[in-house]
Amino acid sequence: MRALLALFLSGLFVASISGVFAEDYNIELNLELSVSENDAGINTGSLSPDSSKVLLIGSEGDAHLISANNAGDRSQDIELNTGKVVDLNDVSWHPRGQSALIAGDFGVALRYEVKDHGVTLVNGTGAILGFDLSSVQWRSAGDFAYFGSDDGTLWRFSEGTGFVKIDNSSNSSITGISCHGNYEICVVSSLSNGIGVISQSHQVTWISGTKTDTWIDVDCADPVLNECVAFGSGLRLRPILLNIIDASKTSVGELAQYPTLNGDFISISSGFDRTTLVHLAPSSTVRYYPLDDVARVQISGQQLQEWDAVISGRQIAFIWENSQNDGFIITTNGNVISFSPVEFVVENNMVTTVILVAVSVSVPGVILGLIYMNSPFLQKKYLAFRKKSRLKKTNKKS
Repeated sequence: MRALLALFLSGLFVASISGVFAEDYNIELNLELSVSENDAGINTGSLSPDSSKVLLIGSEGDAHLISANNAGDRSQDIELNTGKVVDLNDVSWHPRGQSALIAGDFGVALRYEVKDHGVTLVNGTGAILGFDLSSVQWRSAGDFAYFGSDDGTLWRFSEGTGFVKIDNSSNSSITGISCHGNYEICVVSSLSNGIGVISQSHQVTWISGTKTDTWIDVDCADPVLNECVAFGSGLRLRPILLNIIDASKTSVGELAQYPTLNGDFISISSGFDRTTLVHLAPSSTVRYYPLDDVARVQISGQQLQEWDAVISGRQIAFIWENSQNDGFIITTNGNVISFSPVEFVVENNMVTTVILVAVSVSVPGVILGLIYMNSPFLQKKYLAFRKKSRLKKTNKKS
């Protein structure tokens, strides 16, 4: 019996780690004006540090600056002239918010300036000529940025030195770079070389035991925590426990998997209030709370399908929020979808009471039933009791 209870309780514990819950709000969706009348080919975007604007980048050098609060207002949409026809793959705002770096194919590294909306090549691009740049991220001090490429090479970048290759780079495509908000430590995800940590002195260490997964991105969402989270194919995630004294001694936490979700993790966006919004293929979102280690479905694929069957088949390029569950989704086609919370309220208190009573009765019943089915001793006692009861009834009738 003790073994059964232990098994039952351990099952509850596993479910609490890998279970996915619903948000406390229903989400209302509305279609705004698209960024482009044609397929925009948007790859991703980035919300400015002051949360007022979003820089979108995509295929064939396409770049737009749109309002974060009124994303559907095309009068506030500024189409940027990058002067390039290559695919642009990642973008990172400088912490001060006056410029942003853009990473693209064939060694294209651009700087966007807010003051005049100009886009120019950064210093020292000769060192990265021919490399397809997949990721870029400023670290929190704004003194250095890191670039990663499809072949696994990593560079540190500054305005003064240009690009300097980092030793011990990966031999697998860099899928994401994220830097901690309070420490000059950055984390790198790769397709098959595992997870790396870049120290304050630009030394990269690849964490043992992380090569067996295909990592699609990484996020250091909460600066209060000394950890980041890597997201991988197969609906898997893993906390990265930063060693802020010696980054090379950084380790990983327990691997979590969410098999009840439909689809697979394909990319991420930063959510409101230090959370991560995970994009799933074909089209749904999950919010991950690093502080609580909890994942909640934000917008399900079924909800998108019922709302618009065509748009639900399009991939999400970027998401941002102006408050929790209130923001915008951009698809790769350029569709702009606003979402806002609709609080779920149960008006009939009697319904709530009935549900609570049913749960309070049924859950202990299930537990007792499991104990009974696995206890020969209890079964014998019950059969003896029934036999005795039947004999009493027979004697009364006679």
